Amino acid sequence: MKHMKIGALMVDDVVKVTYDTPFKEVARLLGEHRISGLPVVDEDEKVIGVISETDLMARQAEEPALDEQGRPHWLSWLHISKGHDADKAHARTAGTLMSAPAITVRAESTIAEAARTMAQRRIERLPVVDEEDRLVGIVTRRDLLQVFLRPDEEIRRAMVDEVIVNTLWLDPETVTVDVSEGVVTLSGQLERRSDVAIALRMASQVDGVVAVVDKLTYRMDDSHLRPDEPAVHGVGEEWLRRH
Repeated sequence: MKHMKIGALMVDDVVKVTYDTPFKEVARLLGEHRISGLPVVDEDEKVIGVISETDLMARQAEEPALDEQGRPHWLSWLHISKGHDADKAHARTAGTLMSAPAITVRAESTIAEAARTMAQRRIERLPVVDEEDRLVGIVTRRDLLQVFLRPDEEIRRAMVDEVIVNTLWLDPETVTVDVSEGVVTLSGQLERRSDVAIALRMASQVDGVVAVVDKLTYRMDDSHLRPDEPAVHGVGEEWLRRH
């Protein structure tokens, strides 16, 4: 099944810095461009790290509290963190401030793959790199949400072509596909119960689909058959085994 690629959504005019970019310049770029993070690249445009607003705030969070005379309170020094966080608190350049190694994505990756990476790593953006890990763009969570702006008619055509015809090998008239506000309703009768499961699962994976309503029926319940019995062989069953 065809999925929209990151290359179609990414921003290719990327605000970036190098290892030696001063702290204040990083802060200025974030504020001027109204962004919450940016990649750090080396002389070959390879991504070596990422800076977020959280990284910049580490310095302010580590500043000692002041007493009534405006002097650092001695107790506040006990709370200063060690290791990398302490380095960030005293960072003067992007290289000291950045989080590394950078988590990146390829332009040919799917939206689902990028979204899964963002969710698992709890990050807001992903630098997009080419085969040699050079920066070619950046994609954010907001960019990924654009997939849900896909027109209903475009979703319906993809559903018929990719699910009904190309996977289940059925006449497009066999299943009625209705799409409203991204919600897909499938109705009609399929030959086997396993075909219904495949149709529903694939429908949910089409780009832009919000939900799938099942109104499908089947002629034969093949759920009790063993995998080696002929009734369950075919392209649909093979797809289900792979996914």
